[in-house]
Amino acid sequence: MKNTIKLIAACALLAGASGAFATGSHAGGHGTDAIGKPGVAAKVTRTIAVDMSDAMRFTPSAVKVRRGETIRFVVTNSGQLKHEFNLGTEADLKAHYAQMLKFPEMEHDEPNLVSLAAGKTGEVVWQFTQAGTVHFACLHPGHYEAGMKGAVAVGSKP
Repeated sequence: MKNTIKLIAACALLAGASGAFATGSHAGGHGTDAIGKPGVAAKVTRTIAVDMSDAMRFTPSAVKVRRGETIRFVVTNSGQLKHEFNLGTEADLKAHYAQMLKFPEMEHDEPNLVSLAAGKTGEVVWQFTQAGTVHFACLHPGHYEAGMKGAVAVGSKP
């Protein structure tokens, strides 16, 4: 009986983490309603260039947009290390960072982020549907702790 309980507990634990163990990838698991929704490229109202550096900083680290606006973030990794630009609530980013510490090789395929090797450029097209603050960060181990984060101030629609 004790062995059966241990086996059930082990299976439940593995089932909860099976995406990370089985494929090494991470896709579609985070709710993004609080920060907006994936944007439609044809509806982009503005393009904002963002640089990620090995100084563990984003440039710019603060951005202002209006509620309803669809932004194309053109993100460049000017460093030698892999970095990512990940939009989310502060709570979601912290929780995701805790997972990245456990599974540092985790790969992502989500519309609110782009992960880039050194010297590469990518983009995130995002519509900001609610006023408030949307955070962004690099969640590779050590980067978030070093201060690689920023914020998008989403103002009310005029």
